[in-house]
Amino acid sequence: MESIFSPIKNAWRVADIRKKIIVTFLLLLVYRLGVYIPIPGMDKSVLAAMVAQQGIFGYMNIIGGGAFERASIFAMTITPYINASIILQLLTVAIPALERMQKEGEEGRKKLAQWTRYGTVILGFLQATFTYIGFRNAISRPGVLAFLTVTFSLTAGTAFIMWLGEQINEYGIGNGISLIIFVNIISRGPDAFKSIYFTVLGYSQEGKLAVGILIAAAIVLVFVAIIVFVILVTQAERRLPVQYAKRVVGRKMYGGQSTHIPIQVNLAGVMPIIFAMSIMSFIPTIVSFIWPNVTTGFIATLKNFGRNPLYIIITALLVLAFTFFYTMIAFNPVEIANNLRKNGGFIPGIRPGKPTSDYITKVLNRITWVGAMFLALMTCIPTLLNLIPGVSIGFGATSVLIMVGVALETSKQIESQLIMRHYKGFLE
Repeated sequence: MESIFSPIKNAWRVADIRKKIIVTFLLLLVYRLGVYIPIPGMDKSVLAAMVAQQGIFGYMNIIGGGAFERASIFAMTITPYINASIILQLLTVAIPALERMQKEGEEGRKKLAQWTRYGTVILGFLQATFTYIGFRNAISRPGVLAFLTVTFSLTAGTAFIMWLGEQINEYGIGNGISLIIFVNIISRGPDAFKSIYFTVLGYSQEGKLAVGILIAAAIVLVFVAIIVFVILVTQAERRLPVQYAKRVVGRKMYGGQSTHIPIQVNLAGVMPIIFAMSIMSFIPTIVSFIWPNVTTGFIATLKNFGRNPLYIIITALLVLAFTFFYTMIAFNPVEIANNLRKNGGFIPGIRPGKPTSDYITKVLNRITWVGAMFLALMTCIPTLLNLIPGVSIGFGATSVLIMVGVALETSKQIESQLIMRHYKGFLE
């Protein structure tokens, strides 16, 4: 037991790491307090009724940690920021000037980050406007003043979430936006345990306590199995062997050692899922805001698209596309091949230069297919199960994937800082 908690103790003993952990905790606490700040003049019971129907509003409520059903100023969550990031990254690939700016280093990244902030505010105001239109029946006194109050509150809430995420990135530990989503998801944990408890209680009242306990145990076992499976796939990697040639500089000999290039199966992490779900939720959300009472016709089909089997196919294809897109951004075979050649390294049996980059690309594509299919499967499991009558599991499998991915990413960041201080880390 001591060996399990010793890395946490070591991290807490280091002053700057302890400061970062405290800052991260306080900023996340500020966010959770903001979830309970209501929008002035809006009836939360109307939004809670929409969440009870599941669908896209249930997804928004889970990602927001219950902010939507409480009619909070954080009800739009971080979705506008994610959409702005998607748009800017796609433009970076399509427009050479933006691509050059991205490669300019810290200065170029600062400019792109600033443009992302502007895009977030613009998209946030548009989404806030549609929110006001769609939920006018939840507003006590509709009018110009109510419109300005609701839209400015929601837009300011989204901008504040974005600011909190950036502060965590700069002064805390981990990715700020990912940690905010992580905290929102685990905040729904008590509701899940409450649901399991009432399930057992219901069977107990019918004189079937053993059946209720068996069902609860099966749910917990499936949950644990999904976590173990996600950890195994997330940690899995293909290691390409690399040999460095010996070279003599003065009277010293350098090189000659063997190492490897690690290529993770799930190199893109959870971002492809977040991006795909954000895109798929955009149209149904806007339609639900504008025509909340439509029950027939094409508009109703768009509004309830989340229950359509075609939704599964499109979501899976988007996850596949974003996985390859993010992998190519995070892992550049040409750049790696050039760095190997400059440092006298080579992959045994592969010539340096273009043959090396082609070989790395070939291996990367094969591994990425495995990771992309895994992410698509985890994304579609809840939707597939929701098609079964009487089954409603919300955003379960994807939530687990996000939680595990963010937890592993944060632990690795703490691990790297502990290694620099010669401490034993989490991954020993």
